[in-house]
Amino acid sequence: MDYSKKISTQVGAVPRSGIRDFFELVQGRDDVISLGVGEPDFATPWHIREAAIYSLEKGQTSYTSNLGLVKLRRLIAEYVEDFFHVNYAAGDEVIVTVGVSEAIDLALRALINPGDEVIYHEPCYVSYSPSIVMAHGVAVPVATTKDDGFSLKASALAKVITPKSRVLMLNFPTNPTGAIAPRKDLEEIAELCIKHDLIVLTDEIYSELIYDDVPHTSIASLPGMKERCVLLHGFSKAFAMTGFRLGYACAPAPLIDAMMKIHQYSMLCAPMTSQVAAVEALENGAKAVEEMKRAYHQRRDYMVRRLHEMGIDCHLPGGAFYVFPDIRKFGLSSKDFAMQLLEFTSVAAVPGDAFGESGEGFLRCCYATSMEQIVEAMDRMEQFLKSL
Repeated sequence: MDYSKKISTQVGAVPRSGIRDFFELVQGRDDVISLGVGEPDFATPWHIREAAIYSLEKGQTSYTSNLGLVKLRRLIAEYVEDFFHVNYAAGDEVIVTVGVSEAIDLALRALINPGDEVIYHEPCYVSYSPSIVMAHGVAVPVATTKDDGFSLKASALAKVITPKSRVLMLNFPTNPTGAIAPRKDLEEIAELCIKHDLIVLTDEIYSELIYDDVPHTSIASLPGMKERCVLLHGFSKAFAMTGFRLGYACAPAPLIDAMMKIHQYSMLCAPMTSQVAAVEALENGAKAVEEMKRAYHQRRDYMVRRLHEMGIDCHLPGGAFYVFPDIRKFGLSSKDFAMQLLEFTSVAAVPGDAFGESGEGFLRCCYATSMEQIVEAMDRMEQFLKSL
């Protein structure tokens, strides 16, 4: 049977993840130091794990409200107001999802009709363009550059807006570049969104991980923007809770209601155990977040310094836990560089083009691994560069 004729054209048009394809090559190899998968190397703090365990012991294994536990939504609303400076009603402006990935999918499917254009900045997280396509939208990338710190500029955004433009997707701090958006850039982007009546999906999953005492600015907090923003956040990165698969979205009630209708017919609700753990994270997790952030800060500074000492140009990422060094001077494609680095040194990093065409010539290195591993990886990379 020719299954290619049976598969949806939307799904058939979506490529496999460049990250996952690359890391299939390193599975089962004990000698590899991975600077690739964007996952904290810290275990979820014990008090959060203990809350999850205790919830199971108490038999808290039922469904919850489609929107999520009332207590969790109340804590999320309080946290978002305190950290992002945006006020949402816990009752109908917050929805708890199975990771931020589900929240993105819900928002896109709730907002766009076939043929609508969704603008996003590149290099970007690998799921953005496929998520748009699978929601029957048209993905419209806008390149960002190292010279601009990989921040999205309103002048570049303005060039791609058309009458079909419906949604803008933002991710600051950014995966894979670690870029943050200065408030001035966000203010100019907000003006364009209001002028052209765009809805903004703002993925701020790395927002707690910003360094050098730079404050985080959410575009949702700017004048006139709350009503046209879906604020996406979760527990995976800052709280080291990737396996709990828990995210959330905050938005005006009509948008949350539309997202909830899709959620209730697909996922129904996020897992009770994860939601109970998230309650503990919000109530008592701030100290652990700060400790992990300090460790990431030290690792970032070390990795960037070593790369510069090797003669590799690398912008200083303002947030997240990635560096995005420029390897164009070596005359190899991103994929060839990454493959040779893996073959000759057993260090795994992700080719920049996995994050869009504008990522070609760069390499994503994740510093969410131990300092000991980072030191060894940088030593091996230095020897590799001498051999080129």
